[in-house]
Amino acid sequence: MPKEKTHINLVVIGHVDSGKSTTTGHLIYKLGGIDKRTIEKFEKESTDMGKGSFKYAWVLDKLKSERERGITIDITLWKFETTKYYYTVIDAPGHRDFIKNMPWYKGKTLVEAFDQMEPPKRPVDKPLRLPLQGVYKIGGIGTVPVGRVETGMLKAGMILTFAPNPITTECKSVEMHHETVEVAYPGDNVGFNVKNVSTSDIRSGHVASDSKNDPAKAAVSFTAQVIVLNHPGTIKAGYCPVVDCHTAHISCKFEEITSRMDKRTGKSLEENPKTIKNGDAAMVVLKPMKPMVVESFTEYAPLGRFAVRDMKQTVAVGVIKSVEKKEPGSSAKVTKSAQKAAKK
Repeated sequence: MPKEKTHINLVVIGHVDSGKSTTTGHLIYKLGGIDKRTIEKFEKESTDMGKGSFKYAWVLDKLKSERERGITIDITLWKFETTKYYYTVIDAPGHRDFIKNMPWYKGKTLVEAFDQMEPPKRPVDKPLRLPLQGVYKIGGIGTVPVGRVETGMLKAGMILTFAPNPITTECKSVEMHHETVEVAYPGDNVGFNVKNVSTSDIRSGHVASDSKNDPAKAAVSFTAQVIVLNHPGTIKAGYCPVVDCHTAHISCKFEEITSRMDKRTGKSLEENPKTIKNGDAAMVVLKPMKPMVVESFTEYAPLGRFAVRDMKQTVAVGVIKSVEKKEPGSSAKVTKSAQKAAKK
């Protein structure tokens, strides 16, 4: 043991199946307490027994009888080092019968810990994208779409463009938790009042954007990298499941399967495969069967990832690489409110 480092005994406690052994085993592996070859051996053993997710718990559970029972019951000692301390880990069992009374924790409470968190970096500098979760008609106020700001900012007085059915109008006011706010930022769930737009014009799944800064447009088609998770057969061109992307749920047809790829490296394994199956990663071209707004993941991440749903389950997941967009054309509607605001 390195003498310059203070030794600490670390006991991991928690209810049965709460992840004690898995977390601790992973920690020991990451900090060099066990080599990669050993963890691969554990992974093979656990997979052979139909318990592949137990591989890190295997680090802390060497006795065969306990493995076969599916629980870790012996107390095993392992060690690892950080830059500051030398640790001995004691992985305690989680069954109620084995747990003794312990002194109460003296660190921060959960609420105090919340105040120590660093808020995630919000994409404020990007153009506005606000997928609608619903649209309501409120007496004395008018049409109120609601949703979460994903990128950019929403301000009262902004001229908004809704897509995929292009309508441009003015945002009169913004509310969050029933209080008026001047500006809404990414992550904020808001309701906002728009003029000269009815509840039949816009709906859940539509996207609000800034008419003057890269307004949202309908997608003609989009290219995406997908991973097939759970399909009973094979997927081929022409397959038409539902794609869940942000708040939109639209049937999309697999127009092309352009390549089957290596999931780790992204290298193409086969060009234009006829089919793909469970476990395959592939580059595909999807075509929405109804008007839909999607974006590339690199530009607008929350609108660039999706799930493929069929047979009441998630068949595949994907990220969008590029989008072919439809120009609004003569059908685009600009309300009187927007025209008036533009003249100010």
